[in-house]
Amino acid sequence: MKIPLEKRLALSFILTLVILFAEVIGGIISRSLALLSDAGHMLTDVFALGLSMIAMRIGKKPSDRRATFGYQRIGLLAAVINAISLIIIAIFIFYESYNRFLSPLQIQTSTMIVIALIGLTGNILIALILGHNHADLNIKSAWLHVLGDTLSSVGVILSGLIIYFTGWTYADPIASIIIGFIILFGGIRVVKEALTIFLEMTPKGFDIEDIVKKIAETPGVLGIHNVHLWSPSHRNVAFSAHILVHDQKLSEVAVVRNTIENTLLEMNIKHTILQFECAECETNGLYCQIHMEEDDSHQRQT
Repeated sequence: MKIPLEKRLALSFILTLVILFAEVIGGIISRSLALLSDAGHMLTDVFALGLSMIAMRIGKKPSDRRATFGYQRIGLLAAVINAISLIIIAIFIFYESYNRFLSPLQIQTSTMIVIALIGLTGNILIALILGHNHADLNIKSAWLHVLGDTLSSVGVILSGLIIYFTGWTYADPIASIIIGFIILFGGIRVVKEALTIFLEMTPKGFDIEDIVKKIAETPGVLGIHNVHLWSPSHRNVAFSAHILVHDQKLSEVAVVRNTIENTLLEMNIKHTILQFECAECETNGLYCQIHMEEDDSHQRQT
């Protein structure tokens, strides 16, 4: 039986807390910056998973008068906060690594390796619990946190083995720098993807010119303008446009609408807003008459 995502997040949150405490204690005892760096990353994981759980719960709320588009972007906000925390922790790791290069410390490698192995086992388990290929950027950012920690634990173990067999203590800050870059690139990637959605830029993988061309080739379409393509939330693409057609019955326009919507659906664009305009609308046309009557009424009132 498949475990619901919320329960998987909760279980991952508890396991991450356990690993965090183990790595903090182990890092202090062993004096390993790499292990403490990994613990710092685990701290952001605790924050990320907790924030993801809260955002998921809020994001499920239906749209209301306060949020007519719903609360889906709460998850995006959580993703940005998570990613920024990754960038901050990476900068801190770089700073501490620089200090360790200037003043290397004697490291208890046996403690360092044992704790790192526990962390690696726990992170692999958490990654398996969360799964991958998430449609929600919020959950994806939390998963990237865990993936980064898994790679970090491998780095800590390798640096511990190098110090144990060679006595070269610089392996510890070097491993920390590698961990820092893993964390940094993961954070930048999520921020970039989230900002693309917040700024309502064209979603990655969509060619707006190709979309417009296909719609313009639809039978009955004379022209298309006021085109907009954006993402209300992660992997949820929306499209709006003004479609120029001949003066015709509403039932006839519905055929054109269905054709366009099916074309967009084939491109994985499920949310469409199409406004049809009449190419042959003159001053005595129906729409123009309504507009004129409203203007006359307004003038009589004033």
